[in-house]
Amino acid sequence: MGRSFFPAGPFNRLVFATLLTIVAGLFAAPLRAAPDDDAAIAKSLADMLRAGRQVISSNQARINDPNLGDKGLSGQVVLQQAVEIYKKNTGTDPASIDPASRHGRLLHAQMDAIVEATDANQATINAKGVGFKAFIPAVFARLVNEAFENRAKDEAQIKVTAPEQLVRNRKSRPDEWEANVIRSKLLQAEWPQGQVFAGVANSKGRSAYRMMMPEYYASSCLSCHGSPKGETDITGYPKEGGKEGDLGAVISVTLFK
Repeated sequence: MGRSFFPAGPFNRLVFATLLTIVAGLFAAPLRAAPDDDAAIAKSLADMLRAGRQVISSNQARINDPNLGDKGLSGQVVLQQAVEIYKKNTGTDPASIDPASRHGRLLHAQMDAIVEATDANQATINAKGVGFKAFIPAVFARLVNEAFENRAKDEAQIKVTAPEQLVRNRKSRPDEWEANVIRSKLLQAEWPQGQVFAGVANSKGRSAYRMMMPEYYASSCLSCHGSPKGETDITGYPKEGGKEGDLGAVISVTLFK
């Protein structure tokens, strides 16, 4: 007769049963990302930036109203609206994220940056007798990202970049890695729309987790970025001749190791 696989002796049986329970638990338990998972953090930061920018976009007519003084868009008001959009889009309340975790620290630094960038521009936002204020979503995002970088120190950076021919502000130019990802991945016809690209790559001489989240022109973008190509838009830049659905920008998130 063949030898039994089940170990003999009460102690051995107890050990074996315990091991079976552990293994079964490993296979039955759902796989969850670690609280400080780089991919989750990078996406969260991109989602919050998008939410804040959406608030500014939806309030453009109010901001540019020359007959209205106080627009009621303080930093805290903009942040509260951004948080509601973030919660709706992600299903997560920022308050539920451990503030002591890396995710919590960086997300709160970004939320503080939203307040800082908005409050620093209250004189512009609330100026009476002035129509176009130039406080547009792209400018808001750049200011928030700069304030965030100051707060995050050497731990993380966020930038809104674009294909090189579409970049209007030199500060937003893609670096070599970003430019290569845009050309070889995000601009390719077979690249799934909206899919991020991420990987470990050097940034400023340091190893980092880097994520690129593509963004595409909506119809509301075309008043500045559409046709006719070369015509000066309201911001003073020539229009790019873009079409709805074209790749127009990329949110680049860097998390240093």
